Order: sequence, then C-alpha cells, then structure tokens
Amino acid sequence: MMRHLSAIDGNDARRRASAVGLAGAMALTLLVGGCSWFKAKKPDPLPGDRISVLLHQRTLSADPELANVQILLPEPSPNADWPQAGGTADHAMHHLQLAETIAKAWSVDIGAGSKKEKRLTSSPIIAGGRVYTMDSDSVVSAYQAADGRRLWKTDLTPREEDEGHIAGGLAFDQGRIFASTGFGQIIALDAESGKEIWRQKLSGPARAAPTARGGRVFVVTVDNKLFAVNAENGDGLWSHTGAAEATSLLGSGSPAIGEGVVVVPYTTGELVALRVDTGRVLWQENLTAVKRTDVVSNLAHIRGRPTIDRGRVIAMSHAGLLAAIDLRNGRRLWQREIAGLESPWVAGDYIFVLTNDAEIAAVSRNDGRIHWVRALPRYEDPKKLEDPIIWTGPVLASDRLIVAGSHGWAMAISPYSGRIIGQVKLPSGVSVPPVVADGIVYFLANDAELVAYR
Repeated sequence: MMRHLSAIDGNDARRRASAVGLAGAMALTLLVGGCSWFKAKKPDPLPGDRISVLLHQRTLSADPELANVQILLPEPSPNADWPQAGGTADHAMHHLQLAETIAKAWSVDIGAGSKKEKRLTSSPIIAGGRVYTMDSDSVVSAYQAADGRRLWKTDLTPREEDEGHIAGGLAFDQGRIFASTGFGQIIALDAESGKEIWRQKLSGPARAAPTARGGRVFVVTVDNKLFAVNAENGDGLWSHTGAAEATSLLGSGSPAIGEGVVVVPYTTGELVALRVDTGRVLWQENLTAVKRTDVVSNLAHIRGRPTIDRGRVIAMSHAGLLAAIDLRNGRRLWQREIAGLESPWVAGDYIFVLTNDAEIAAVSRNDGRIHWVRALPRYEDPKKLEDPIIWTGPVLASDRLIVAGSHGWAMAISPYSGRIIGQVKLPSGVSVPPVVADGIVYFLANDAELVAYR
C-alpha cells in the first residue's frame, strides 16, 4: 500500500509562499520503492530523558522573542554538481532544488565499508554526470549518475604500504580528481579514465578531503599542517603549520576558500585565514569554550567544515562554540555556546546546525539567536540509554532539512518549524552527510552501499 505525506505543513507552505512570492507552494513527497519515504503516521513523542552527551552542558532552547517570527528562505536553486566536500569551495550551498517527487533510482556497492580498524569517511562527489567515491581501502571509483554503472576504479594504496587507510577524501576541479589519503599523499587522477597524473608526499596522513579551486589544491594533515599544491603538477606552493594537538577526533573539516582567502580548521580549535596566493596569515581565531571537567568535551577539534558566506566565516567546534567571524579582519561578530561535529548549513539569513546533544537548530545568521530547536532520537535503545545515535548533515533541499544517522535511518525536518516530516530506512548506518546534485540525493551507508534517489 502506498502512503504519502506532504513535506510542508500548512504553516510552512504559507511561509514559503511569502518567501518566494508563489501562491500555494506545492507539497513535496519523497518515495522509496513502493512506499513513501516520509511515513504518513504522525511521529510519536521522542522517548527517553534529555541527557547531555557533554557534562554540564545544557540542551538548547529557542529565543522566546522569536516565537512569532517567520523564517523566510531563498527559493530553491538547481545545482548540477557537487564537486567537493561541502559542495563548493566556500561550502555555502544555500537552498538546493529537488523534483516534486523522487524515488529510489539505483544503488551500488562501492567496495570496502566501515570496519573496526577503519572507517568509511569520504563523501561522494559529483561532476559532469559522474559520481566519484573513495572506499575505506582507498579505492577510488567512478559511476554514471544516470544508472550507477561503474566506469573505472583505481587503487591508491602504495606498493610498499599495507596500512594507512584513515580519513581522506576527494575533490574535482578542471577535469581532475584530487584524492588525499592516510598514506600521507595527495594524488591527482584523470576524471575521465582514472589514470594517475601525479602523486605528492605530505608530512603526514591527510585527515580530510582536499579543497580545490583556481589551479590550487589545499589539504590538511593529522599533524595540523596545511599544504597548498599546484593542481597542474603537484608542486608545493606554500604550507602553514598550526599548533600541535596530541588527541583529536576521527576526520576533520576541509578548508574553505572564498574571496582570495583560505580558512583552515585545526584540531586545536584554531581557525586560521591565509592568503590563497602567498599563504600570508591574515588572522587567527580560537573556538574553544569554557573548559569542562570531562576529557571528551574538552577536545577543541573543529571537525565540521567552516563556511565562507557573504563576507563572513561560520564555524562550529566540538568544544562548544558556534561563531560568525568577519572574513576581512577576523573580528568575531557573535558567538553561541553550541557544540557540534558537523558542518553548519547556511541559507539566506539562517544557519542550521546539528549539535552534540542530538539536536537540530535554526540560528539567525545576523546575531546568533535561536529560532527553534528539535531533539532527535539519541539512542537506539532509549529505555536503557544504550547505543548512542550519531547524526550527520544537515542538507537543505526543497524545504526540507535532510539528516542521516548511525542507526540506519534518514530523516526530513521542516526548516521553518523544526517539525519532523518523516524518515526512511537506509541499508545500514551512515557516517557521512548526504549530498544533492542534479535533482538526485545520494546516501553512502557504512556498508559501502551508495543509494541514489531521483
């Protein structure tokens, strides 16, 4: 039996109509196979107590003065590609467009998935009608976006290595795929054939996907060094060394590039802005909040990608600060005590964030005030408070925030009210954010199954 659910409730539809000047905004429904992606049954109240993951940290609350303030978003825009982590080099994708209804189109096994000793942490990228992936064994593959047919695969493991498969990732620019690896290398491949063009050694393993723009590739290593290399031949252009950090989390945020500036996040909680062409430091900031008593919450790591948007840098640290910073001079415009591992999503005058307390919130880009907060399921076993759920995302597409969890479910949430619209079961747990390109939503599950919904 087919079940349907509108992706926008009555109040949400009126808000979108006000925002884009359209009468009667259409409801959007996502379909999977023969059933609705968003279940028609109204979700039950979330079970369990609201217990903070970080000691002494309160859960968020909305600003009561904003209770009657409508959220107005820009109209959804099409994007043909998603060429690197975060979508574009500045990581500001705003409001993406999906079709009125979509269904599962295809799925494919990309290779090795997450295991105890290694994790699948590289998001897929999309360019020129192709999907590129890197599995947990550092094998890069290319697929047709139309049907998932594999075009080529290339194993990046050096002959002399049998270990080193840790966090890295992919970026596309000017017909080339750039891959950072746990073997301490940045590698350029021909996007058409997968043939290796050049390979450059780094000072240590790469902890995040590279960022590519304007003939330069930027990559961060586990020893907190940023390398800028020539995209044409792999020659080193300049480098920057951040402060050392003995302990950090798996993975990290890719640098953001915009307006001639590269902003790099380090595991120390530092944000450093440098000139793209020379590497000259423009300013430094630290997103470390008040020290807490537990070891985990004291990790200052900025794992989410910073975003450069209209002259501002938006970034969030695991240690507990979400901040807006002037790109030109590094002046902190506002800050909120919000901790998170995921990348903030900026759209219009709003920022959408996932917190360490399994909450999703809408924050004002102008002053950091909170419009709404929605608690997400925190445990697979809420009665015993066992098996914590780790959420990833969000991505904003056609009036829905899409998030996915380590328990194997994806969820859609209204960006206007925080109302949970529905959910869909995925092949297994998900550790990397969903991506959207050319009207297709892609999920990469921990078992290495890539699923496309068109």
